[in-house]
Amino acid sequence: MNKENDTPECFGILEKVFPMTDKGLRQTPDECFYHCPLKTNCLQHAMATKAGVQVEEEIIERGTQSGVMNFFERWSRKKQVHRKKKK
Repeated sequence: MNKENDTPECFGILEKVFPMTDKGLRQTPDECFYHCPLKTNCLQHAMATKAGVQVEEEIIERGTQSGVMNFFERWSRKKQVHRKKKK
């Protein structure tokens, strides 16, 4: 825990709170999911970083490859991600 704001050392670090699994998908570790009271804020903070934007791009590509997402939805979501990158 950080003394300044009472958050764990791993707070907002994407690779610790939402790592890639062996199957190529991201998953929250059990110690975060079941035992951390800050998990929602932590994951939101991690997804607001540049690494989080890359995760959003991964999700868009997976949706396109599986056929779940059509061209216009893909275009719209990629545009949103591009706007986030500029910020």
